[in-house]
Amino acid sequence: MMTKPPRLASLALVLVPCLALGADPPEKRKGTPKPPPGPPPTLADVAYGDDPRQVLDFWRADSPGPAPLLFFIHGGGWQGGDKGKVYSSGLTNFLAAGVSVVSVEYRFVSQAHAAGVKPPVKWPLHDAARALQFVRSKAGDWNIDKTRVAASGGSAGACSSLWLAFRDDMADPNSDDPVARESTRLTCAGVLGAQTTLDPRQMKEWTPNSRYGGHAFGIFRQVNGKNVADFGEFLARRDEILPWIKEYSPYEWVSADDPPIYLYYSAPPALGQEQKDPTHSANFGVKLQERLQRVGVECVLVYPGAPGVAEAAAKTKAHMYDFLIARLKGGGA
Repeated sequence: MMTKPPRLASLALVLVPCLALGADPPEKRKGTPKPPPGPPPTLADVAYGDDPRQVLDFWRADSPGPAPLLFFIHGGGWQGGDKGKVYSSGLTNFLAAGVSVVSVEYRFVSQAHAAGVKPPVKWPLHDAARALQFVRSKAGDWNIDKTRVAASGGSAGACSSLWLAFRDDMADPNSDDPVARESTRLTCAGVLGAQTTLDPRQMKEWTPNSRYGGHAFGIFRQVNGKNVADFGEFLARRDEILPWIKEYSPYEWVSADDPPIYLYYSAPPALGQEQKDPTHSANFGVKLQERLQRVGVECVLVYPGAPGVAEAAAKTKAHMYDFLIARLKGGGA
């Protein structure tokens, strides 16, 4: 079983803009597919499970030895989006730096809910873990250094990345399945617009107009024949489903041996006040940073107007990519 990576010294705060959520899933697209806006994958639609959505793309970096890896999880509320989002999320930056890249698809909460899985968020999160283990099992064939792996993503993909970063290793060294014997631990993570908790009480305290998360636990109300997440019911049932919340909320898994984290948001925080976009509020980042700092884990929190902002660096997403690349290659800021 792999140990968690060592802690590193804190960085100064830096401002960069936030990425948008993932694109519509492939089944919703119309017309002739456009060519990818970047290099095609070395390997496309590699299956890591039996479901059609359990596939990933792999880009192999030009590296004389085993390359570090960026493991990308797209956003979309665990209800939409696709792995093509990686093209606007630093793919070429990582490849140019000698870092290989994987972008994963996963089963959505709607599929899990229809299948009676409780809670539905189990499928997308466990798919992410399984995909990571699968990639590590291919380290020899794909020229990957499986001891140097970073996760990244936006929104729900960011939440999934943080869950992997903080959760105890899911490797089962005694399993007959060689994939299950691989680690789920990370070297670092850099995420965009992350929901850092799935506890409705915390969300309500941090941001009073919070409305996200009920769908992850199968809590809906019917509107015009469709399931719509119901935050009020989610909050009312919080104590009933608390074991699920503790299992799948990144905030609950924080410990002193967690890896360095980079968080950024598109608007400044205002704890205890309503937010224009409560689902992606920097309030999530403030509270996670406080928790990580209490246990001595590095956390770089980025938002407009953050203290110590270097304006030249404030206008590019490359700073987060540099953060991840430096740690994957054993360096600092």
